[in-house]
This record gives sequence, structure tokens and C-alpha cells, in this order.
Amino acid sequence: MKSYDVTVIGSGPGGYVAAIRSAQLGLKTAIVEKYSTLGGTCLNVGCIPSKALLDSSHHYEDAVKHFETHGIEIPGEIKVNLEKMIARKQAVVDQTTGGIDFLMKKNNIDVYHGTGSFKDKTHILVNGDGKSAEEIESKNTIIATGSKPANLPFIKLDKERIITSTEALKLKEVPKHLVVIGGGVIGLELGQVYKRLGAEVTVVEYMDRIIPTMDAGLSKELTKVLKKQKFKINVSHKVKAVNRKGNEVVVLADDKKGNEVEIKGDYCLVSVGRKAFTDGLGLEAAGIVANDRGQIEVNDRLQTNVQNIYAVGDVIRGAMLAHKAEEEGTMAAEIIAGQKSHIDYNLIPGVVYTWPEVASVGKTEAELKEAGVDYKTGSFPMRALGRARASMDIDGLIKVLADARTDEILGVHMIGARAADLIAEAVVAMEFRASSEDVARMSHAHPTFTEAMKEACLAVDGRALHS
Repeated sequence: MKSYDVTVIGSGPGGYVAAIRSAQLGLKTAIVEKYSTLGGTCLNVGCIPSKALLDSSHHYEDAVKHFETHGIEIPGEIKVNLEKMIARKQAVVDQTTGGIDFLMKKNNIDVYHGTGSFKDKTHILVNGDGKSAEEIESKNTIIATGSKPANLPFIKLDKERIITSTEALKLKEVPKHLVVIGGGVIGLELGQVYKRLGAEVTVVEYMDRIIPTMDAGLSKELTKVLKKQKFKINVSHKVKAVNRKGNEVVVLADDKKGNEVEIKGDYCLVSVGRKAFTDGLGLEAAGIVANDRGQIEVNDRLQTNVQNIYAVGDVIRGAMLAHKAEEEGTMAAEIIAGQKSHIDYNLIPGVVYTWPEVASVGKTEAELKEAGVDYKTGSFPMRALGRARASMDIDGLIKVLADARTDEILGVHMIGARAADLIAEAVVAMEFRASSEDVARMSHAHPTFTEAMKEACLAVDGRALHS
């Protein structure tokens, strides 16, 4: 029987980063993955493939709608080759997961393919396809088994016409009318992919606004932009039935007045969030406690109620984000190695990769009001930037929230081109507890999108220069 200092169960961003950091710290490390490729949801059926399709569909939309304005003339009809687009997406996935294989070898991490389950708190069984279970011993274990798409109890997913994000990433045709249940990150991103390729898209959201976990100002601005792109958005709608009749899917919902609404499409994407995945782990054999939502309970050191077993990422509380999982994977490894590691959960950014992109870090206005914090705000429109006009990306804004007394930046919320990258400046500033004045005094290159951050910070004090 092989013995390890650390065994990681699950090879998504939380798991493989935990394994690499453990190995870097001199711990003998193994990783267990039930699927044939490493990388988890993010690399295989999540972040990476969805961004590949978003990028391809963006190129297509630019060619159809914007090239002529830029003075680029293409003779003949511009067509979508969905099969080739999906193949390119898969090539990106294969290259990325292959990179994880390389990193495991480079760091001398033993990889076990099969379902990992606890025999007890220091022994793990790995069940491979058709093979007898292999047992390994581990002083410490990090659970990083991630999450799976959630569903509503009355919806039967046939994975053909009534689908999750996994199936939406490999469709054989562009839907004529895609009905998206859920106006969160995943639904809007995949909805935009197929909208660009020619589908009619209707979003049905239970809450009173899309991206309901982000600042209300971003929801309002993104709604305006998506409606301009011909999205149909139905908020405050409670879905109560989804039925398939041949190639037609019928969604029944009650609007906010209680009136029944019927929406017909040829595909329905169910995107109502994700849930922690612990099936087959044998938690009870190790004495580990999970809550009623299936999440594994951990303390501030990411330890479960069993001292030598840790858990990170989507399987525990908090935002289900790849970069949050990576930070936790690093932290767990460092704590096992005896270091003092920490994470500021307030400074983990959230991003929606629609175009324009949406990004946020820190407190929203609603959170500050609820906490009774006296704050001031400054915002700046992207359309006032020379760089935005030069690239025809004029939608959006940046809003900065700062403490009314100290001027410390408490939250930054943005929608616009490259917001996913721009948010990093806000994270750095807030990590160092910068004031809006600090950022306003920094020189930002011209012409760039980052100038909107400087201007929004100037606006906090009512002195924006270009609006």
C-alpha cells in the first residue's frame, strides 16, 4: 500500500492547485480523479470551453455586424460552421487539460484515475472502471470534488432538448429559440453564444433582476444592453413546468402578477445554479459532516470536523468560483505544511463573461446600506473614453463605492469591454486598502479602458475630468 502526506480527491482548479502547492512544500502528494481527464468542471465543461465559444461567436458577430463599419469588406455570405467551432473549443480544452497532466509529472504527483472514497479517516479506496479497488494511506486529505449543475425537482433533464450547460457546450445545431431558465452567469454567457449565432433567446429569471447576486446597478445596465441585443428577458417569473413535445419544449411560468406565461422553444437550458457534489465519497466512513445542502462543513482553516481532512472549492460554503477554489487549495496545502495562510473572501472578484463583460469586487450598495455604512459613490461611463469609441465598445460604466469618512474603497462594480481584466486593479487597490484619492492620483495610460477606473475614483469626489 502506498502512503502519502497529502491526497487530493478531485482535480479541478481547487484540487490540482492544492496538489501542486503541497508538492512544492515537500509533501509526498497524490491526486484522485474519477474522470479520464484532469481539470474538473472548469477546464472540461465550464470556464474554459465556454470562453472558447464566447470568443468564436464574438468573432462571428463582429464579422457580420461590425467589419463593414471598420472598412473591412468580405465578399459572399458569412456562415457559421458550428461543428468546426465546437471542435476548436474541444482542442482548447484538450490542450489545457494536457497542461495539467504535465504539471502533475513536473511536480512528481501520483495520479489515480477512479472514484475516491474513504475507508476511514486515513485510508482511501480508488475504484477504477472494472478494476478492484486500490487502497492508499494518507496522513492528510483535501476534498475538492466540486459541484454539479442544480435542477428544479419537477424538470426532467433529457440532455437532448432540455439540457444543462454541459450539453449546451456541444450542440450539433444552433437552436431556433433557446429558452434559458436562470438569469445568472452561466445562463447569460451561453445564451449570448447562441444569440450571436442566430438563435432567438428568452431568459426566465425567478428574482426581480438578472445577475441578482451582483450590484443592482450592474443588473440594470446589463439588462439594457442585452435587450438592445434582442434578448427577451422575463424577471420575477416562477417556472412551474417544462415539457417536451417532439422537438418542441414548452416552459410554463407564473409572472409577478400570478398570470400563467407559456414560452415555446426548441431547446431549454436549465441554469439554476450548482450544488456541491459528494456522491460516492463515503463521508460517513471518515466521520465527516455535511450540511442539509450537501456542502461539507469546514472551519476557518478549511478543516472538516475530522482534523486531518480538509475541503475546498465548490464543495464548501461561499461563491462557486474557480479562483476562489484555487486560493483555498493553496491555503489548505500551506496549513498542512505548518504555514499561516489566509484568504480575504471580501476581495474575491466575480465576473460575467458576456460582452460587455461584468465584474465586481467588495461590497454592493445594498450591502453597505444594510450594514449602515456611510459611503459615497463615483461612476464613469465607458462611452466617454477615447479608447472605447475607437473600438466601438461604448456600453457600460465603472462605479466606485468609498467610505464617506476615510475614503477607503469598499466596492468596485463595472460593466464594459475587458471588465474581467480591469477588475484586477480594483482588487489590488482594495488589498492595500487604497482610498479613491490614491487611485485618482495614479497615472493611467491613455487611451485605455483603465482610465474609467481613474475617472470613477475622481468622480467619488465630484471631479471627474472627462464627463
